Amino acid sequence: MFNKLSKVFTVLMVVVLFGTVVTSAFAAEEDIVAIAAGNEDFSTLVTALTEAGLVETLQGEGPFTVFAPTNEAFAKLPEGTLDALLADIPTLQNILLYHVVPGNVMAADVVQLDSASTAEGSPVAIRVEDGNVYINDAQVVTTDIEASNGVIHVIDTVILPPADEQMEPEMAPEMQDMDIVDTAVADGRFTTLATALTEAGLIDTLKGEGPFTVFAPTDDAFNALPDGALEGLLADIPALTDVLLYHVVPGKVMAADVVQLDSANTVLGKPVDITVQDGNVFVNDAQVIITDIETSNGVIHVIDSVLLPPADAPAALPETGGEGTGNMLIVFLALGLILIAGGYSVLRFRPVANK
Repeated sequence: MFNKLSKVFTVLMVVVLFGTVVTSAFAAEEDIVAIAAGNEDFSTLVTALTEAGLVETLQGEGPFTVFAPTNEAFAKLPEGTLDALLADIPTLQNILLYHVVPGNVMAADVVQLDSASTAEGSPVAIRVEDGNVYINDAQVVTTDIEASNGVIHVIDTVILPPADEQMEPEMAPEMQDMDIVDTAVADGRFTTLATALTEAGLIDTLKGEGPFTVFAPTDDAFNALPDGALEGLLADIPALTDVLLYHVVPGKVMAADVVQLDSANTVLGKPVDITVQDGNVFVNDAQVIITDIETSNGVIHVIDSVLLPPADAPAALPETGGEGTGNMLIVFLALGLILIAGGYSVLRFRPVANK
């Protein structure tokens, strides 16, 4: 009886071991994209790869090491950022390629590194703290998901390339040759701002010399105003002008400089507050979601809310002559810069002290 039970147990163990080997073999036969597509936690990543035209790339021979953000990681991006990325393929491609390291780098090898060069061209920082591994500021939560053409490590945050890597080098000069109005019109995602420019008669002025820094609200930002507020502004040109001027800072202030400030004086004459919280930059209560969009006459940083000047701000600019004419020039430029703010580089601000 004992011998029979022993034989049965042996057969069962062989079946279990064989099944484990077969399962592993089938898993290893799936490429990186197939594994991601088979896991509902990566549905946003798969959508992004499809939109960016990178599916075939990551189905290639490789090997590749992918630091894969989960759906929750994408959901942590500022509101509207994911939609902006999906509509801006060059930037989306750069961000996705920043998650890919050439070669098959297993977890045991990752922890031996302090950085790794990505397929996007710029490196990611790697560190170990309290037994946890971080890629830039993203924590690795699952490791060594092996595929036929590489390995996946799961991270809890989308990692973003440095600001100067968000734009393809060959595209930057062409974009910087465009003035505010041309850039804005070419974008297509600032229709509310375009309408405001037209109603205010500011198109010609926005082709002026500058330079100006514009904190530019998106269409969604305008839509978030209370019911009737936008219509009221479009019917009240002096008030519309004040609001637009409150989004404009004289000079060209890049993201690295903005994070060093606690306030900035606007063309309207009233300052805006600048704060950094959890790696994000806020202008008053508006979060900056896109930075350093350079044009021939300034730079734009996109914000997710419309800034409203203090109640004691001037109601309107002088209609003619002298200083009033100069201020109107700035207003026009402000609007154009806002329009531009489009989707050329999406990232969150990082305080320089944290770099």
